[in-house]
Amino acid sequence: MRAIQMTEFGGPEVLTLSELPVPVPGPEEVLIKVTRAGLNFADTHTRTNSYVQKATLPLIPGGEVAGIREDTGERVVALVGTGGYAEYATAPSDRVFPIPDELDDGTALALIVQGTTAWHLYRTSGRVAEGESVVVHGAAGGVGSIAVQLGHPLGAGRVIATASSVEKRAVALELGADVAVDPAAEGLTERLIEANGGQSVDVVFEMSGGEVFDASYRALAPFGRIVAYGIATNQANRLSTGSLLRHSRSVVGFYIFHCLQRPGMFVDALAELFARAARGELRAIVGGTYPLDQAAQAQIDLRERRTTGKLLLDPAR
Repeated sequence: MRAIQMTEFGGPEVLTLSELPVPVPGPEEVLIKVTRAGLNFADTHTRTNSYVQKATLPLIPGGEVAGIREDTGERVVALVGTGGYAEYATAPSDRVFPIPDELDDGTALALIVQGTTAWHLYRTSGRVAEGESVVVHGAAGGVGSIAVQLGHPLGAGRVIATASSVEKRAVALELGADVAVDPAAEGLTERLIEANGGQSVDVVFEMSGGEVFDASYRALAPFGRIVAYGIATNQANRLSTGSLLRHSRSVVGFYIFHCLQRPGMFVDALAELFARAARGELRAIVGGTYPLDQAAQAQIDLRERRTTGKLLLDPAR
């Protein structure tokens, strides 16, 4: 089978197209003929071995696929851990989920990790209460584009989006944000407060780290929460307990794969998202579908923020 394999860590050039044997499913595993593989920002960290979960080589990257179960012929979306950038992949049977007939592969892949992350930012970690203001950074990206759409249905009073270009901010407004602003760190605190009618904000969903995190933290109201679900800049932050105390602020971390240790948390969120999408209440944006041999370019485009929504690989091309 055709697959992208890494034999070393490094830049995009380590993603090489290879011919490899079709994987053999083990006990309690399912073999899937992949029709689309999803890309996540985490894949770029895996490539440099800077992700939360450390990788071992050789490695076929890619943690999620949509395709056809070889044993039943059913359309499914699955969390494979690794091995997704390929024509075939195996997945634990309890991490394989039927795709409703109303949904296409891109929508299912947009929802399985990025959608469930967005849902849990509201419900589990942000604990957004009715009427609270919410800042969604990266609002035209995979998680952000879903989080913007979930804002008002899940109770947010005002949804403030940030995005890196005029075009992306327009997308965020189309998806339901009340206002969209530039995410540049300089002046960001003031822009967020101004966007909230001159009031400090209640909840921030943040995945960059570094200066953007610090500026967002300073915009929080008393009892405000900032939820860190990524560190795209690889820049560390330091907070003092004194600052938390003086401002009654909270900093919360969120990592979607901890939800898999409590299966109901993941399955229930995914089921709700699938149902909303099937009813037309939630739209997944597929920002591009790349041939398998262009996986490196897809990761470059993702890291350089050239894209919107969900990126996919087509292993048949």
